[in-house]
Amino acid sequence: MLQAVLIPTEIHEMSLADPVTTCLSPAVHYMVCKLGFEIEISHSVNSIVSENGDVCWRTITELVHYRESDQNVDYIKSVQLLGPLCESVHLHLQSLTMEQFEVQYSLWFQWTNCTELLLEVFAALDSMEATAIALSLMKLTSCLERALGDVFLLVGKDCPFLLRDLLASQELAAVFGQSVMNVLRVFIGSPYGLNLRNILWHGFASPQEIPAKYCSMLLILTAGLGQLLKIYLLQTETVLVHRPYIAFTNLKELDIFPDINHEALSLTEELAKISSFVLKPMLPFWVAALTAFRKHRYADCVILLLPQLETGLRLLFTTVNKCPNRLLTAESSSLYTTFDEMLTKQLNDKEINQLPLILGEPSMEFLWDFLNHQEGPRVRDHLSHGEINLNEFPREIANQILAFSITLLCRFSEVEELTARKEHTAIKPLISCASCYCSRFHPIARLKKQVLECMKSINSWPELPIVPEEQIQEIPGLERSAESSPCISLTTEILSQLQHHLPQNCYILDDLMNNLLSEKLLVQLCSMHICTLYCPRSVLEILVVFRKISTQCHQVSDQIIASTEMRYKKWINKILRSRQRHNYLRMLNSIKFLSPVLRLILMLIILELINIHTVCEKNSCDYQQYIKFLKSILQYTENLVTYTSPEKNKWDESMELTHKALIKIRTFSERKLTLMQLATQVKLS
Repeated sequence: MLQAVLIPTEIHEMSLADPVTTCLSPAVHYMVCKLGFEIEISHSVNSIVSENGDVCWRTITELVHYRESDQNVDYIKSVQLLGPLCESVHLHLQSLTMEQFEVQYSLWFQWTNCTELLLEVFAALDSMEATAIALSLMKLTSCLERALGDVFLLVGKDCPFLLRDLLASQELAAVFGQSVMNVLRVFIGSPYGLNLRNILWHGFASPQEIPAKYCSMLLILTAGLGQLLKIYLLQTETVLVHRPYIAFTNLKELDIFPDINHEALSLTEELAKISSFVLKPMLPFWVAALTAFRKHRYADCVILLLPQLETGLRLLFTTVNKCPNRLLTAESSSLYTTFDEMLTKQLNDKEINQLPLILGEPSMEFLWDFLNHQEGPRVRDHLSHGEINLNEFPREIANQILAFSITLLCRFSEVEELTARKEHTAIKPLISCASCYCSRFHPIARLKKQVLECMKSINSWPELPIVPEEQIQEIPGLERSAESSPCISLTTEILSQLQHHLPQNCYILDDLMNNLLSEKLLVQLCSMHICTLYCPRSVLEILVVFRKISTQCHQVSDQIIASTEMRYKKWINKILRSRQRHNYLRMLNSIKFLSPVLRLILMLIILELINIHTVCEKNSCDYQQYIKFLKSILQYTENLVTYTSPEKNKWDESMELTHKALIKIRTFSERKLTLMQLATQVKLS
């Protein structure tokens, strides 16, 4: 288990020894903040946009410069030449009222499916408030990426995940023209250019470092793309279809921290000003995020917070791993230090990453859950790629991200007055929740959830309506069978082997069938902590098989529930033919042995799960043998799904299949090849 270590003194003092004024490297800072201002010429706005808002692409594309050697874009020269044009566009937009802007451009924003958002971007530009403009640029780039992906699908099939690859695609060049795509790449699509999207979304740029004129230019370019797209759609007689937004489901699973109230928000603003987790140039982003939360603009709050969470963790990462140069934006020749690398076990040079040791397992699991795990909310990915309807962003998720961020502000500070704030009734519960967080979206956590849901389903069988015994006896030739006893006896035999490998506080003395296969015991076992961080491939492979087995077991249960209810209704209504009545009784008889057998498989899964990391002790041959055994159990459950389906109703075959599977489980257990047995051997040795 990964334990949080004591926080070294240098972390508390990390922002005090040499205050950071920028996270942009000298070359990137020059590119973004100075290069586009070097040439002082003015462009007539009429040569860029007409009075009715038509964008003159030729004027823009002619300013993109190409290297003589290979005809690739010369990004430095292009930014230098486009800078004055961006200034003219910016002054033009500043001269427009909202009504004028809407009349001229709103029609050309419709292709993005985000017209309202783009009008808000114009309003932010009009305010000249640096943080609002930076936020608007982040939202604009994510919206533009999503819309361009929709256009890509007019021509291609698999839309690239990265904006860089999307803008470099032949599919978009076929729609808009290569020269137009090169313009976009100067602003947002290449690490060699301004790269505005990445330096903002990854938390490298402060509000004051983003020239407003680039936001204005991207707004006009978006309208211009809409005009070009209209021509393409008319020529090809096609219709642009927007992919549906992704919706966050199971919000209850994301409800970890208590609600943040106004008092906590006020305290957080004070914390941000004194915490060493916050770089001073980034403080406006924190203040804006808190303001957005107060105003119920939850998407804005999280969009502002996530890059700052990344910035603060990058500061920690570079401090504890003693690589301060990596706090800055990487050059185009190397990778940025982002969440992806900061959350890994090892650094590129194979040294152990010290950040997880400093943060501790609960914090690492939270970050992996909310950012990385495929079945988690993956908040940053969905937001930054424009996959979320910002107007419907749930408060629940914003509350969790903000609450976790507050705990980091508290942890990485050593100011005397901070102690009282940590103990404040509005803050202390947040720290308590963060300290005991357990993963909810790692495959281990998802398996536990699956198993408990399946057990609950199976335990509902006794409540199913069944025909009274006396009604069965009234019909000649019908009687209940007692052939399930071999399966029951085998199940009991296997249970007697399993009980010796239960955790010490779970020992069962008698009535194995009812006590060892109880939902109560399963809940108790599922509550045991299992390390989820950095699971080796062998563990993940086993988890995949376990989850498939659990899924099949649940499907069997669902089918039995549905069939039992349907057959009972038909029996009562006397519409079952003689053969169907016999089949119905065989099904009722099957429930007697299938219930304990399915519960046995679930118990076996959980006992193996508790000891899953001992699989690393197995040699290659033993591991392959173990996987083969698990896959044979999976095959059994898959066949059982087929046999118990309403179309098949092969209950006698189900019994025979089950008997063979139980013999296989008993044999494997007798050979002491299970993980729980291996764990016992390791303990004894």
